[in-house]
Amino acid sequence: MDDQPSTSSHHQHQDQQQPDNHAQKEQHRPPKKRDLNEPMDLDDLLPQLDEFGKYQKILIWLICLPACIPCGFGAFNQLFMAEVPDHWCRVPELELSGVSQHVRREVGVPKGDSCRRYAVNFTTLLESQSLMDITPNSSWPTEECVQGWEYDLSDISSSIVIDFSLVCEHAIYPTLGLAALNAGGPIGVYAFGVLNDGIGRKKSFFLCLGVLIVGGLMTTFSPDFWTWAVSRFIVGLTIPAIYQIPFIIALELVGANYRSFVTVLTCIFYTLGLVLLAGITYFIRDWQIMAFATSAPFLLYFFYWRCLPESPRWLLAKGRLEEASLILEKLAATNGKELPASFKQKLKQHMMLQRTRSEERKAEKGPGVTALCKTPNMRLKTTLITLNWFANEMVYVGLSYYGPALGNDRFLSFLLSSLVEIPSYLCCWAVMDRWGRRWPLSICMVVSGIACIITVLLPADAVVLTLVLYLFAKFAISASFLIIYPFAGELYPTQLRGVGIGASAYISGLGLIVIPFIVYLGMEMLVLPLVVMGVISVIGGLAGLRLPETLHTKLPQTVEEGEEFGKDFTMQDCLRCVPISRQGSYEDLSVQLSELHDVTSEEAPTAAEGEVTTPEGATEETPLGARSRSFRKSIARQSKILVRQSSVLETPYDSSGAMKMTYWY
Repeated sequence: MDDQPSTSSHHQHQDQQQPDNHAQKEQHRPPKKRDLNEPMDLDDLLPQLDEFGKYQKILIWLICLPACIPCGFGAFNQLFMAEVPDHWCRVPELELSGVSQHVRREVGVPKGDSCRRYAVNFTTLLESQSLMDITPNSSWPTEECVQGWEYDLSDISSSIVIDFSLVCEHAIYPTLGLAALNAGGPIGVYAFGVLNDGIGRKKSFFLCLGVLIVGGLMTTFSPDFWTWAVSRFIVGLTIPAIYQIPFIIALELVGANYRSFVTVLTCIFYTLGLVLLAGITYFIRDWQIMAFATSAPFLLYFFYWRCLPESPRWLLAKGRLEEASLILEKLAATNGKELPASFKQKLKQHMMLQRTRSEERKAEKGPGVTALCKTPNMRLKTTLITLNWFANEMVYVGLSYYGPALGNDRFLSFLLSSLVEIPSYLCCWAVMDRWGRRWPLSICMVVSGIACIITVLLPADAVVLTLVLYLFAKFAISASFLIIYPFAGELYPTQLRGVGIGASAYISGLGLIVIPFIVYLGMEMLVLPLVVMGVISVIGGLAGLRLPETLHTKLPQTVEEGEEFGKDFTMQDCLRCVPISRQGSYEDLSVQLSELHDVTSEEAPTAAEGEVTTPEGATEETPLGARSRSFRKSIARQSKILVRQSSVLETPYDSSGAMKMTYWY
């Protein structure tokens, strides 16, 4: 105890004696140089130019966000083209009598059977008695609708079902068209992903937009069902790529601190596009005019060509420094900032080093997709993530497809099912960084599933209550759909993040080909698709509880760390609803690390880490050394806990520093 004051006094006395030496050392301390081995991209520069300044706001609000609307139009306008009106077999002999459709239906077809008609000679019957006196006899023979169908046009006046006679044995054809739309997605997202990473974001966006417009116009003028189905496949090639490309452009232009905000904002604009679609389909009931109105106006987007810049991050990744610098100079000037003069020189040095690194990475083959399933824990997590994503996407899209079928007004039902997503996104955004990812994801999916399953217990005439439960289920599944991407990105180690997200999302996307056939089950029983989707949602939600929580934890970097992360998962971890709250902050940690540097480099410059040499040659730890060693241990413990979380929907990069669109599907 007596040594501490004396040693402390000695250091104080030493500091008083040599203030000039200390100041001189501070004055001549060499400035900290930037290590060229550190990655240098827009994340280094944007804080100096404003992460979300005037330039980014103008570009996002006027170009990128409106560019999200075509995706919703292309994905869901088909629901209103393929509406099925009430129908029955056509009997031409009865039409000549001039009676109403209701009477013709009562006399000419068996009750409750819209796909057969009585095989009797009505012409002979009408010669002996009036139509009003004819009473159908259940013993009469029946036949198929050999002369076509009649349709009740009081509610639905135009539909591909009417024009192409897609009823009875052809009733599944609209579902095949919807499956064709979804089958184009996996092909298109890969093709446009390659183009997006090869020819740039700007050119690939306008090419994708052109394909969507061509598919939409082909839809408008389709003379038969198969031409219409091919046109829907062409439209499907652009979904969801037409949404992802402007989304990535927006993310690449803002700083890391604003990516969560831009993500939620983009989702909201996509939803507002669905709201706009509900209004268009309400006022335009002719399916051909509606197909034209939901595709041709996007030709105006080509005026954006001169306004939409190429992504500077992509230009930097491709070594096109002059073009990137011009865009960044314009960004800086619009934001009232100035591009640092040393940026170009540093950038050239970095790009030369980055290319060398890229070549080295190509020579050194990294872990591939097989690493996702090579070890037990990684195999389990990959399976659970993929299952959860599959259930999430299938239920979300399935409920979106099923919206118009519920309630008394299909347009109002679709509008409400779209509007309910907006508060869902906002609530999810507020909750996931406070309560973690695992339990909010699981609770949302289970609650959504239960709300769907309950509908089977309701009476057939409980239309409003069924709609309310459906909207509640849509609210919950939309929230979980926003959580699944960042959660998966944090669970996969850095070395496998890109390939892991790509594999899980791609497999889950294939489930969209199945969901139209689940929705088709509602032709026989209205709530049956809701029950099927509810069971899928509950299974996916419960499976997610086995995944480890990622909030407030050190995220895995290597494949080996990925195997260890969550390996010691216990029942206590499973039941823990709120992640463990850690004391301190990242800023505090940075200050403490700075203090530790001062302690070890300035206060004890003559001793090795706070040790002194005794006359016998042994080392003895001073109180200052003990303090700094204890301090270092404390900081080390905190650094393992206080790991800065990735932003919501943090994007993966390729070896050149550009964002990979194919990972976003």
